[in-house]
Amino acid sequence: MENKKLRVFAFADLHGDSKRAEALAEAAYLERADLTVLCGDITGLVDSKNLIKPFKNRGQRVLLIPGNWDSLATTDFLANFYGMKNIHGYSAVYDKVGFFGAGGADIGPFNAVSEKELMETLEKAYSGLKGVEKKVMLTHMHPSGSRSEFSGLKGSKSIRKAIEKFKPDVLIHGHIHEGSGFEERIGNTRVINVARKGILIEI
Repeated sequence: MENKKLRVFAFADLHGDSKRAEALAEAAYLERADLTVLCGDITGLVDSKNLIKPFKNRGQRVLLIPGNWDSLATTDFLANFYGMKNIHGYSAVYDKVGFFGAGGADIGPFNAVSEKELMETLEKAYSGLKGVEKKVMLTHMHPSGSRSEFSGLKGSKSIRKAIEKFKPDVLIHGHIHEGSGFEERIGNTRVINVARKGILIEI
């Protein structure tokens, strides 16, 4: 009998859009997702109420990381207030699938990170998954050499290096809105730009 796959509903780039959050929470519920993943840029310059609450109201488990529009303090506050988990620099295991992550991007306004910081954060996060076979890496930014570079914004060399070093089964990222839904392979790693679309991934 084949092992049941973990159903992960993933997206990014809400930018404070509470109506979008409500629609995505309902979509995750209808898809019977086991876990919901938010890959950064949750907040924005507009009112950021009710961005996580719709998921909590539906009893969903949520992992999140900050984007370049989210401060670390705000991301921690949202996670703690709603009983979710921020895995920027940390890891979590659900149904024998390990998740590790690092948020931010190389440009601000609130969470600009250097390539060095990004790699160090991913290394720290990955260290918590010893003995876990299936692994999923969460980042906000896209890796260098990926399809999302069509946007003109270069990807992260550190994320590319982390793919080659840690060989996760899947990398989920956002940041480049126009690339929402892009999927490719780097080595044996599925690389998926979820952006604002909301994509169900079976792992």
